Amino acid sequence: MAHPKRRTSSAVRDKRRTHYKLTPKAVTLCPNTGELHLRHKAYVVDGDLYHNGQLAIKNYAKTNAAPAADVAEDDE
Repeated sequence: MAHPKRRTSSAVRDKRRTHYKLTPKAVTLCPNTGELHLRHKAYVVDGDLYHNGQLAIKNYAKTNAAPAADVAEDDE
């Protein structure tokens, strides 16, 4: 197994790690609703789905896949 010949100094190590950081999420304010949301993503305000500042779906409700237990009961 390979081992380093010399110890890496703390200055060299820290210079290498300077670019390991998080970047903030890109959020924007909707001109129509005034809601903060992620850029290029659809968002729900008061039950309506908006995308790109325009109403996409009125009375939007998320749908979840039915659990396996419910599917088994329907077959009986």
